[in-house]
Amino acid sequence: MTQMTYAVTGVASGIGAELARLLNTQGHRVIGFDIQESRENIDRFIPLDLNDVASIKNAAAAINEPLNGLCNNAGLPPREGLEEAILQVNFLGTRAFTNAMLPHLCNGASIVNMASRAGHGWREGVDQVKRFACLTNRSQLAQFIKAEQLDATRCYNLTKEAIILWTVAETEAMLSKGLRINSLSPGGIATGILGDFQKAFGAQMAKNVARAGRPGAPKEIAEIAAFVLSPASNWLKGTDIAIDGGMGAFNQSDTMGLNHLRLDAGNTA
Repeated sequence: MTQMTYAVTGVASGIGAELARLLNTQGHRVIGFDIQESRENIDRFIPLDLNDVASIKNAAAAINEPLNGLCNNAGLPPREGLEEAILQVNFLGTRAFTNAMLPHLCNGASIVNMASRAGHGWREGVDQVKRFACLTNRSQLAQFIKAEQLDATRCYNLTKEAIILWTVAETEAMLSKGLRINSLSPGGIATGILGDFQKAFGAQMAKNVARAGRPGAPKEIAEIAAFVLSPASNWLKGTDIAIDGGMGAFNQSDTMGLNHLRLDAGNTA
């Protein structure tokens, strides 16, 4: 296997830590970014605070080698009191960091953006996403939150909707640069911040996890992220992949009343 060099943000815990471990096990070089220092399964660690413009610039400037891929995994959960930081870290900072990293991505490199099943409401929120995407710096966030009447949960959902639509919007431009970009949408993953999601989404999340049988494991998301980063997924371009144990399908079937299509519904040939 040819050794690749991959950059992974949010590498100190959860999905990011599992992705670093997996890539390292596969023989690849991993450059890890996080606000919290971590050296495990990482060939080089670079501090990164996506809530700070200077940190974003400094982290990208520290790269001195070509990269075969970038996984934008770092993010904040829907926690009350973090509204501005959620908008900045999960989208504005991620977008700025990606832009700063483009000169380091070699031809054929893959960008993987970590979205969420919570972002699948983008069809209803697209106008708000467009207004949000017009913001250019953190100083605008307080007024935006006030004007849009956002709480922490809506801030989180909005950032994940924005990640999905930004990925779609960038696809053609990235292809012209010889790059690929895709997003992943995990749902109900057993990481250290699972409690934040249980609090934010309440009974609906509990119902979804019960129907799926269990929450997902970080390793299960990392395995798919590693594949989408790799050249083996070359024809995946501009798509969002739901990794939710069937939760999205359950809800879609309920909403559309699809039970009569099931094999056990009595419609036999």
